[in-house]
This record gives sequence, C-alpha cells and structure tokens, in this order.
Amino acid sequence: MPGCGTRSSAAPCPSSARVFAYGAAAGLLGDLLLGDPRRGHPVAAFGRAAGAVERTLWRDHRGWGALHTLVCVGGAAGAAAVAARAVRRSPVASVVLTAAATWSVVGGTSLGREARAVGGALAAGDLDVARERLPHLCGRDPQALDGQQMARAVVESVAENTSDAVVGALVWGAVGGVPGLVAFRAVNTLDAMVGHKSARYRRYGWASARLDDVAGWPGARLTAALAVLAGDDSRGALAAWRTDASKHPSPNAGPVESSFAGALGVTLGGTLSYAGRVEHRAVLNGDTGRPVAVPDIERAVRLSRRVNVLALAVCAAGRLAFSYAKGRNS
Repeated sequence: MPGCGTRSSAAPCPSSARVFAYGAAAGLLGDLLLGDPRRGHPVAAFGRAAGAVERTLWRDHRGWGALHTLVCVGGAAGAAAVAARAVRRSPVASVVLTAAATWSVVGGTSLGREARAVGGALAAGDLDVARERLPHLCGRDPQALDGQQMARAVVESVAENTSDAVVGALVWGAVGGVPGLVAFRAVNTLDAMVGHKSARYRRYGWASARLDDVAGWPGARLTAALAVLAGDDSRGALAAWRTDASKHPSPNAGPVESSFAGALGVTLGGTLSYAGRVEHRAVLNGDTGRPVAVPDIERAVRLSRRVNVLALAVCAAGRLAFSYAKGRNS
C-alpha cells in the first residue's frame, strides 16, 4: 500500500513541522490554562509501569539497570511512535495528538503553582506550611532549612525544572515529534526514580542518570541562553553562566541555575541537605549577587514563563526552518 506523501497516495502527509508547531503551541496553552491532568496522568502511569519493571529486573548491577532503562524508555517511545503513525494521514488528528502529548509531558504551570505556594507561606511567615509544601518541588530536607534557604531552594528548583519540565521536552519534540516528547519525559522520570546516588540505585540507576544527562544537554543550554535574553540583567546572566556553570556538579543544572542567578541578580548554590546528606556546593553568581529573598520566587516564576514561551518559538521556528531547507534540497 502506498504511503502518504507518495504520488500514488490520495492523502498526502501533513507537514511534520507545522504539526509540531501547532500542536506544541496548543499543548503549552493547555498547560497554561489547565495545569497538569488531574486524573490519569500519563506520567504517573509511566511511573507505575517503570516501578513494576524495576521490581522484576532489579539487581545491584549496571547491566540490569541499563536493561530497565531500555525497556521503559523504548516501550514509551515505541508506543508514541505507533500512535503517531496511526494518525499520520490526518493533519487535525496529528495536531491533536501532539497537543495532548505536549500537555501531558510539560509541567510549567504546576511548577509555578507550587513555587508560589511556598513563596506565599514564606511571605506570611508560616515556615511550617512552607516546609510541608517544599517537597513538592525538590528533594531537600525542609526541616534543615530556614526561610531564606527555602526561598533559595525554590528559585533553584524553578530554574532547573524550567529546563527539565518544559524546554527539554520542546527541544526533543522539535527533533522527534510525539516520540521525542514522550521519550524525553520517560528519561527524565526514570532519572528521578532511580538516577540518584543511593545505595540501592548507585549501580542500577547509572544508565538512567547518564542518559538523562545526555538528553537534557541541549535543553539546558537553550534554557540558559533564553534566560540571558529574557532576564532582568542579560550581562549578569551571561557572565554567571560563563564563569560559574562548571562549578555545579550537574552538567545541565549548572548552566541553568547560574544563568538564572545572574538574570535575577541573586546567589544560588552553597550548602544543601538531602535526607540527612549534606553537600557543600559552589556559590553561583557570588561576585555580584545578593541572597535570595521571598519576592525573588515570583520573579523566578515569571522568568521561567518567559523562557518557556521563547523556547516554543525557537523550537517551532527551528523545526520549520529545517523542514523548509530539507524540502528545497530534495
């Protein structure tokens, strides 16, 4: 049977570039208006499935962890590819599928909502409520933090998750369509589940953590670049990114957090506590920044939203430009 887009086919394929541009824009708008799906969230379903795979495969061995990563990411991306292929003849269905996938995998609105909840509690002087809400954003030990430290943790989480929850997904969606969107979220979710350096996951989660570093690399750099453009202090953001990004232990959080620190004129990093484990990290933007204050949480959320909108524009334009160049050369 001839495929869509061939001379003998009566139904040409819709442009994948336009499908991504329209679908991603609709999905990001859906996230802005509605937030995450309240019931039956696909990411939660993936997490349950990945947990079941882990219970079957877990061994204290890198090879078994790599198999776990392959099964989970490959299964999610494969299912997405089948769905995309099933609707490829219909422009409307393709856009709807892309919009639904984008809405499911991005989390910018929920990120901002949780950040503002902690910020509101801190502004009201209710540290107990702030400590109760902080774990919704990050894995810090809230009992070990005072108000200023919690505000700094929120800003750092907003910065890092702007890349992880939105920009990285848009980048891979531009590259690979719906399978790219889904695969990125699968990788990022697996890293959160098994990629940390606990006794159980030091070996088993190694492959997931390394794959997340690779998948997150382009989105983190785009996030940092857009923070330079969209922040209050572009020169400060660029300077902090250039001088301090390499001081962060994460190859992807470093550029993002340092550029956000410079853009907001604050210092990030320093001493952190994770479930009783203390880390002493380098201070980012330490030469010119000031300590994070509670109002900086709202500034960080607004910066994150501007970065997300710019990322959509960049990714859609890049996909359209690539499609146009490919068409001219074919």
